[in-house]
Amino acid sequence: MFNIEYPIHYGMHHHCRMKGFLSFLVLWLVSKKNMTGSEIASELERRKGSRPSPGTIYPVLKDLKDKGLLSVDSNKSYSLTKKGEKELEISLNMFFETFSDVDEMRTHCRCHRY
Repeated sequence: MFNIEYPIHYGMHHHCRMKGFLSFLVLWLVSKKNMTGSEIASELERRKGSRPSPGTIYPVLKDLKDKGLLSVDSNKSYSLTKKGEKELEISLNMFFETFSDVDEMRTHCRCHRY
């Protein structure tokens, strides 16, 4: 698991920091469709081969909600807030700036289905 920090910039202030790749990935998944914690865990299991425990997923969801990046409805389905959309856009830009050679990396990876 990565431990990359993605600063959030709004104007001249740093409002908070996303810690870890899991937070980034949760925002990415929820940006594609609203999901419950269980659905997020299932998608992570599909992608990585093992299901994260509730003790891993739910603290991340709570943290992202407390930071105003996610909202949750009465069905416990999470969605991105406007602030979450902005954070994801910034984080995606930072990710691709950091891993500008991701396509080249993929050609060297023999461990997955790329």
